[in-house]
Amino acid sequence: MAEDRDGVVVYWRPLCAFCMKLRFRLLFTRLRYTKVNIWRDPEAAFVRSVADGNETVPTVTVAGRAMVNPSKKQLMEAVATHAPHLLSRTG
Repeated sequence: MAEDRDGVVVYWRPLCAFCMKLRFRLLFTRLRYTKVNIWRDPEAAFVRSVADGNETVPTVTVAGRAMVNPSKKQLMEAVATHAPHLLSRTG
């Protein structure tokens, strides 16, 4: 996913309550991000590599930096620090 190295990627899976909660909260930020369903995409291997061998979701990358099960606040702080150019689009 080279095109997403400077952006935000949310790795999720169906029926995950934590994923639904984070994605719902992100609706109100208008932050653009790419969604990757780990049950349909081979990206699950990446999730395991950053989550101690587990498929813990949501796992999120911000400008290539991984966060496992972040809160909306943690995610937005990471965007402000590592990808502030994305915030100008949310406004």
